[in-house]
Amino acid sequence: MTTAAEAGGGPSPGLARLWAGWRSGYIAQVGDDAAALRPDQTGRSLFERILQSGRPDEETLVVHRGRLCSAVLNAFPYGSGHLLVLPNRAVAALGGLTTEEAGELWAMVTAAVHAVEVAYRPDGVNVGANLGAAAGAGVPDHLHVHVLPRWAADSNFMTAVAETRVLPEPLAESWRKLSAAWPASG
Repeated sequence: MTTAAEAGGGPSPGLARLWAGWRSGYIAQVGDDAAALRPDQTGRSLFERILQSGRPDEETLVVHRGRLCSAVLNAFPYGSGHLLVLPNRAVAALGGLTTEEAGELWAMVTAAVHAVEVAYRPDGVNVGANLGAAAGAGVPDHLHVHVLPRWAADSNFMTAVAETRVLPEPLAESWRKLSAAWPASG
């Protein structure tokens, strides 16, 4: 078998690609209604609308609320337990955070990692932020940090052959597990 690099057109040998075909539902939604991801007519971001909805946290998938930051489940997860940690107010760039917000954000990311580890016992955890649309941020006007449990063999044939990701539990179950595992001081 000839690799793309050997054929003169691709990444170097040993560089693997992880395709996220299961995200097609998110892409389709954005294509159909990208306005839902942008600020509304009052200027509130998607996350501000969720946090201020008045609906129960279990319904809106808010796992934890802090004074300045919150943690919510990703509605279009890469895998079960995929959390988003974000400031309660819309801030597009890290430099727009106050010192207090930045401190609470990082403390909440640490608490989110702990909750993911307790709830899922993963082999590892990805922590990262996509800042700006060009970096892949689906909601570029409201920065958020992804906390995602990972396992050594967390891809499956459905992703490759059917552009579908098999998630072993519903979001409500992920919410229950992570809420129960959230550290008391977090």
